[in-house]
Amino acid sequence: MQTNIYGNYQLIMKNVFTILVISLLVSCSIPSNRLKNGMYRGTFIASGQEIPFLFEVTGADQESPVVTLINGEERVVLQEITYSGDSVFIPVKAYDAVMKAKISDGNLTGNLIKLYSNRPDGRVPFSAQEGTFPRFADNGEKPTVLLDGRWEITVPERDSAKQVGVFQQKSNGYLTGSILTPTGDYRYLEGTVQGNRFYLSAFGGMTPYLIQGQFTDDDHFSAQFVTPGGISKFEGKRNPEASLPDAYSMTSLKEGYSSLGFRLPDLNGRQVSLSDPKFKDKVVIVSLLGSWCPNCLDETAFLAPWYKANRQRGVEIVGLAFERKDDFEYAKKQLSQLIERYGIEYDILFAGKVGDETTSRVLPELSKVASYPTTIFIDKSWVVRKIHTGFNGPATGKFYEDFKAEFNRTVDELIAGK
Repeated sequence: MQTNIYGNYQLIMKNVFTILVISLLVSCSIPSNRLKNGMYRGTFIASGQEIPFLFEVTGADQESPVVTLINGEERVVLQEITYSGDSVFIPVKAYDAVMKAKISDGNLTGNLIKLYSNRPDGRVPFSAQEGTFPRFADNGEKPTVLLDGRWEITVPERDSAKQVGVFQQKSNGYLTGSILTPTGDYRYLEGTVQGNRFYLSAFGGMTPYLIQGQFTDDDHFSAQFVTPGGISKFEGKRNPEASLPDAYSMTSLKEGYSSLGFRLPDLNGRQVSLSDPKFKDKVVIVSLLGSWCPNCLDETAFLAPWYKANRQRGVEIVGLAFERKDDFEYAKKQLSQLIERYGIEYDILFAGKVGDETTSRVLPELSKVASYPTTIFIDKSWVVRKIHTGFNGPATGKFYEDFKAEFNRTVDELIAGK
């Protein structure tokens, strides 16, 4: 009898011990002050408005998880995430920023901090909730309007600011698209149509955007564009032929100039100019860029693989980087990350701090630099043949495909000596 009691006691204690160990392992695998695997919905507070964004966490049980920002088809992967106490630090290395937040039961409260900036909008508050939620709450209204297609967009505050909207709307109201400007596009936007209203937002790591609008009739709408920097109004008119001004007309050579005379350091400090032997008898594409510029990153994502596939044809690319600080070591850090991220094999040179004064000094031959990126096509005799302002990337669909086709035609003609 005593033996049975003792045996039962041992069995009970063994089971209790097993349950405790399992509970301990489960509770220790992902503590409540750590990110959890799965989807999150966040909101930034900017200009008195909520700007929603979505992201996914994977590898939460690893030392450093991965956060992936989601905007329509776009996926922006953020790595090297660290913890300190009950806080998480999510670096946005491409834009020299960090998302710092306190975690409680998987939910976040914190700020997007732009490390390079002392401006008031250099710190944007946000919160995020664990779970699969829609980007915009469903109010139960079925779409009564159609945003699908191409739109002519005007900004009343700036009469000359003609833009083009390109949108794709599904029957359930799910909405994606982008807005093109003469200097670049708003990249991937995602949202919904509810009743006669529409909502779009995006966050790719730099600045959160919100667009909210209302149809005034079937072919016109009025809307707001909200960022941490403020709110602007714009209007849309349905126009299948809507287009932008000629991107080759915005920047030109000054009278008396035919080429560029820059001489700038690469990231090893070596001075580079177009008179170097590597550029002799080559077609040269000069890209004016900044590591901080989303449209420049889109152009780089196109140019880097294009160069690998075409360099043997007698063409070179050189990037002139205008950065946020006139600091070589700071620029080297940011540009080295850019080179690694996109596998760049052409020269990237540091041109100084972004601004009109710097571009006028480095490129006195140009009438102006209206946008980043600006792309300059130079023939085998070092004569500038074309200057393209801005870049409308993959989020713009046909516009992007048309640009790539024209880019290749231009290079083909220059290689052929036309």
